[in-house]
Formats: sequence, C-alpha cells, structure tokens
Amino acid sequence: MLPGSWQDVLGDELTKPYFKELTEFVEAERAAGPVFPPRDEVFAALEATPYQRVKVLVLGQDPYHGEGQGHGLCFSVRPGVRTPPSLRNIFKEMHEELGHPVPDNGFLAPWAEQGVLLLNAVLTVRSGEANSHKNQGWETFTDAVIRAVAEREDPAVFVLWGNYAKKKLRLIDTERHTVVQGAHPSPLSAKRFFGSRPFTQINEAVAAHGHEPIDWRLPDLGR
Repeated sequence: MLPGSWQDVLGDELTKPYFKELTEFVEAERAAGPVFPPRDEVFAALEATPYQRVKVLVLGQDPYHGEGQGHGLCFSVRPGVRTPPSLRNIFKEMHEELGHPVPDNGFLAPWAEQGVLLLNAVLTVRSGEANSHKNQGWETFTDAVIRAVAEREDPAVFVLWGNYAKKKLRLIDTERHTVVQGAHPSPLSAKRFFGSRPFTQINEAVAAHGHEPIDWRLPDLGR
C-alpha cells in the first residue's frame, strides 16, 4: 500500500498491468524463499519521506540481500547490522569533507526524515542473490517516482552515483532541478568517489532552492 502523500501522484501505477505482474512475481518469490526487505518495508523510503518534503533524491540499485540488512532505504541498514562497504565509503567521504564523525551504525533514517528520499531502482531482492528482481517491473515504478519528483514545481537535488544511476538523467528536467553526479561509492570505484564533495554540492543546491540544508551527522546508537 502506498503512503498517503504518494497516492495521488503514483496511485495509477498500481492499477497498470505491469504492476499486477510484478506483484504476482514478488509474491511467488516470497512463497519460494526469503525476499528482502519484508513486505511491510517495501515502500519504506516513500513512507519516511513524504512527496511534498523531498529535497534530495538519492538513487541506489537494489536492496541488500543479506538477512536483516535492508529495510527499504537505499544504502541504509538496520541498527546493529555491520555497515556495508559502499556506506563505509560514503561515511569516509562525509568525514573528510565535512569533518563529521563516522557513526557506529549505518541507519540512515535521520537523513530520510529531513527530506532525503533514499530510493532503490528495484525494491525487492531474493536472499543472497543481488539483482535477482531486476527487469520484473520495479524499474518502471521507480522511474515513475523519479518523474513525479521531477514534475514538481518545487526543485529538488537528484544524486546519481555510478553509471546505472546516471541513466536516469533522461527523466529529470535539469534546468529546474540540480543533478549531482559522480562515481559510485562501492570499493570498485571509490578512488573516484573520494574527493568529489557530494555533501557540499547537495547542500549548496538545497539552500539555493530555498530549503534548510541537510544535517548529515548521524547519532551513535551504541550497537
């Protein structure tokens, strides 16, 4: 079920044939074995960041596929779960760029609550198999999410890290919105990610759009 603030702009997607087929596919996958995130967290990113409050959209690829890791926000893991490599690199850049301490956890909900939509392009995954739910219809739905934000009068910042995310540039009116592009923070491309100063770029654009900048600091949770 879509969160209320997104229902008006995305509700029609749920009635389309592709979404019915997608739903049947995911349910069959859940019947066959573990699928992440749990059913009630599939739309967690949309629940955490209402449509009218999106200042920044960060695009990931698909959920973490390990037990207890993903909870519906891209790059984020539940409290108490070891911080994955890409997120460790994001924190390293944050520390080098802004001087903020690296938190003892990878729970990014405080960013989402400030208007950072942490959206994966694919919203479910089979346990232990990265990209196992790609090309089943989720990309059509999340393209609609990106378009919905891009069609707002209120400008937003779109963060596209890596070649996969950069393909979504075609969905964004770059004259009205700001796009921050760069290398993906994964260990494979981290050398090019480090020093790109994305947090400063994002907050300068957010301020230029007339909004309160994001406080990127995250509290330690004493795992």
